[in-house]
Amino acid sequence: MEQLKLTIALIIAILLQWTLRNVAEPLAYIDFPLIIVVYAALQRNSIRAIIFGTVAGVATDALSGGLLGANGFSKTLIAFMVSELARRVYLDNLLLRIPVIAGACFLDDLVYYGMHNLLGQEIEGQMLVIMSWTLLATTIAGTISYLILDNLSTDKVARGRKEFFAPRRQTRRRNPIRLGRK
Repeated sequence: MEQLKLTIALIIAILLQWTLRNVAEPLAYIDFPLIIVVYAALQRNSIRAIIFGTVAGVATDALSGGLLGANGFSKTLIAFMVSELARRVYLDNLLLRIPVIAGACFLDDLVYYGMHNLLGQEIEGQMLVIMSWTLLATTIAGTISYLILDNLSTDKVARGRKEFFAPRRQTRRRNPIRLGRK
């Protein structure tokens, strides 16, 4: 169920990335597929995150008409790095996920524009301005998306239901052996 939810979210993110660019110019700075790729990587399933990163990157490249493979490589690299970080560090708190999405966005842009420079492709606009706006917009949108995705999670709903109907907690019994006290 969790994989189906993430797959649907990834498809919606790719479509949003492709269509919202034409609706409003500021929405073009939000990297929706990166948000879902980082969320999938934070679930501690490296293989699924890498597959999502590859599919999201290549689909975004194909729909945007840019350098085919640059987004695929950068999102796959970010998926691997974040999934390895999530395996080693406890990142289930939303406050810890905010710097992760910001760092992932920064590294994704750095690798993406580095690939363009390496292969001699021209970049429209100033790279630092685009990177800073993308970092800000993706971090804000990612934080909101993580709140929504965490609240829709089936595991948390089942846990909440279980805790709601949990038996009453028993009081702690006193220890009959008192050491050092009279």
